[in-house]
Amino acid sequence: MSVKRDEIIAFCDEYLKVKDFEDGCFNGLQIEGKADVSKIITGVSLSKALVEKAIEKKADMIMVHHGFFKGDVPCPLVLAGFMKNRVKMLLGSDMNLAGYHLPLDAHPVIGNNISLCKMLGVKKTKPFGYGFVGELERETDFEKFRKKVEEQLCTHTFVLGAGKKKVKKVGIISGGDSPDFEAAFLIGADVFVTGDIREDVVRKIEEVGINFINAGHYNTEKEGIGNLGNLVAKKFKIEAEFVDVPNEV
Repeated sequence: MSVKRDEIIAFCDEYLKVKDFEDGCFNGLQIEGKADVSKIITGVSLSKALVEKAIEKKADMIMVHHGFFKGDVPCPLVLAGFMKNRVKMLLGSDMNLAGYHLPLDAHPVIGNNISLCKMLGVKKTKPFGYGFVGELERETDFEKFRKKVEEQLCTHTFVLGAGKKKVKKVGIISGGDSPDFEAAFLIGADVFVTGDIREDVVRKIEEVGINFINAGHYNTEKEGIGNLGNLVAKKFKIEAEFVDVPNEV
């Protein structure tokens, strides 16, 4: 069973409402390969290792959260080094590449952030940036909540316990969003969960007085792309498989 590549891309573009986002990533089809698709490999970030796995598994399309960004494409166009090698592998195997970035972070059903909310028991959610803010069922010790983040995301956290010892209201924005700790504080969050930490925000977080959890960029953004692959597989009756290429950062 196979389906036309362009049908898959049109569905994803519409479902994720990519036209509503200004993004540094090229959302949608990034490299055109074979016209018919019967198997999709999904992954967080484009890499040589991911492409090799897709070729090994005889996939027709790779779908990622971190594909080609506008800053990756020099002007005038020069393909050299690791970028040349990635493109050469994709073209040589007639592999389609699609990427969905901010639209996949923000999606209220299958996106990275709503998925994190579900995993961590955060309910009554409302949009917050590209993420969500909501509440735990009951107040929980901050340390207990941190352990739950590590267990659910299979990650090691970097923590700043600068707020209340018990937490209930949680702000979540996956990926590289540590500067939004202040926005989380201003909407009343007791803890802010994100995927990075920057040197210039550490003292600020302490001074504002909010609990902060960096759960890792990669590990906060695994769910959405897997969900998208599963949705496409179910709709078009084709195969989709998530390939984990672990990254502790």
